[in-house]
Amino acid sequence: MNTWWTSLTPTMQILWGITLTATLVFIIQSILTFMGLGDTGADTDFDVPDDVGADIAHDGTGLDADPGMNLLTFRNFVNFFLGFGWSAILLRDSISSNALLYLIAGLVGIALVAAVMWMFKWLYGMQQSGNIDLNKSAVGCQGQTYLTIPGERSGTGKVQITIQGAVREYEAVTDGDAIKTGTPIKVTEVINNTILLVEELQSGII
Repeated sequence: MNTWWTSLTPTMQILWGITLTATLVFIIQSILTFMGLGDTGADTDFDVPDDVGADIAHDGTGLDADPGMNLLTFRNFVNFFLGFGWSAILLRDSISSNALLYLIAGLVGIALVAAVMWMFKWLYGMQQSGNIDLNKSAVGCQGQTYLTIPGERSGTGKVQITIQGAVREYEAVTDGDAIKTGTPIKVTEVINNTILLVEELQSGII
């Protein structure tokens, strides 16, 4: 092992080091995910004020998007270097140009990130929708605001409601005044499969 390592050029030692590290982290993440422990807490979440968060979500910048669409995460960095590293190592004897080799490896890394993001987006959608018919199940359900809802349908916020014994999160709009985070709400209409029309509960009791 030591002989093999010392026979490598400094560039290949760095490449092997990055690749093996990314592979190990990927394996650990995968095991913890299948055990139901999620992303090991390594993905960075940024807390922003509720009103700012609502504006960001409404503007479509993606900070409040589902997990699969958050590009700058530790998991995506690991996936990129996993695809990049192994591609560069496996193709180094077939491609004489280092520039072309690293370009192809970079494209493979990006493709792997995109594939994993798509998979998580699909799983997130399945988790959110399940087998629930929102038009039949959501209207009349109560819950509370998770992310401030702008007034007069000027933007979307988020709510958490209980449907069929499970707490689920959806985007929401309101016809009235803005509804702040933590305010009890009631669903009055289903706009589409992901957006609900809600109103504030006056009693304050869910």
